[in-house]
Amino acid sequence: MGDPREPPEGTPEGGSGNEDEFRSVVFDESFVRAARIQELSARERLAGSFGKSTKARVRLGPLGTVPRQALALLLLILLAFGAAVYFGVNSPKGLTERPAGSQLTVSLVALSPASAVRPVADPADPFAALPPGYGDGAAGLNTPAGVTTGHFSKVEVTKALDTVQRYLVASSLTPAALVRGATADVRTFVTPGEQVQFDASVAQPVDDRHHAVTGWIVRFDPAQAALASDTVKVVGAMRVDEADNGTLQITTDHTFVYALKPAGAPAGAPVTLETVRRELTFQFDRVDLASAQLRLVDSVVQAGPQACTASMAGFLQPVLATAQGTVAPPPPAVDPGNHAQPAWQVCGVLAGS
Repeated sequence: MGDPREPPEGTPEGGSGNEDEFRSVVFDESFVRAARIQELSARERLAGSFGKSTKARVRLGPLGTVPRQALALLLLILLAFGAAVYFGVNSPKGLTERPAGSQLTVSLVALSPASAVRPVADPADPFAALPPGYGDGAAGLNTPAGVTTGHFSKVEVTKALDTVQRYLVASSLTPAALVRGATADVRTFVTPGEQVQFDASVAQPVDDRHHAVTGWIVRFDPAQAALASDTVKVVGAMRVDEADNGTLQITTDHTFVYALKPAGAPAGAPVTLETVRRELTFQFDRVDLASAQLRLVDSVVQAGPQACTASMAGFLQPVLATAQGTVAPPPPAVDPGNHAQPAWQVCGVLAGS
């Protein structure tokens, strides 16, 4: 068998045979004719080199080409993002994380009597001297009707107003809360996010602007005062607006007048009128509306006749009249340079006492 490196027709004449150092790289005419040359057709070329490229990459107009796997990954990311946005906006709650913890801010203002506190003229009709406009109990709350806002329907606003009215009745008009120390009924209206604060205020009330139970409830120390009449006179109004697109806000501003007598005193004992103004701010999201609960976020309470030196955090401490009248200590002087005293503790003088 011949040398496989030799051309099919033998060694060409004039060659130097195996000793030629260029034999491995020089091809004669017979070797070239014997070589098998195959040219790809146009279809094969399209299905081969170009087709392979089109399978791997996708042209995006002026942006050039992108690998198909990268395009698929990009589409998956866009779909996941779109789904997250959709379910975030259209979820049943449609809310961000709900507030929790200490939400209520309380401001307590004692109104000291300008002169001796005298009893009402007729204990059987203690409210006879009140000016016109006061209603009996819930009738004096003046709850509005048919109100809507930009993002809350009439049904939603009505439900919020009803919850506020029932809260005001439970916390301002019910004898069990006023003079018997009951708090359970009021607590049922408070959202879970505020119940910890509410419970701490009841267990250990302190005037730190967040844990005065009298910011939640009007109540008098049952060891000192009792109701001379279960009727409570009320005047005031409610205002409806929105804190934001998802939060309905109701502000109430009412003055309550209570007929009080010393605890354990018999019928006919001297009766004192205690006046309490409550300006409260409530907020509702749609979860609160569904559960008929509320968030009390701000409470301003003015009460008198009240001694400025008495703490109002646990109970309101009215100056009760005697038959000859009771003289309360004058309001203390306030030194704005004394930082040992909280700046929010305020005392005023009760007009018309």
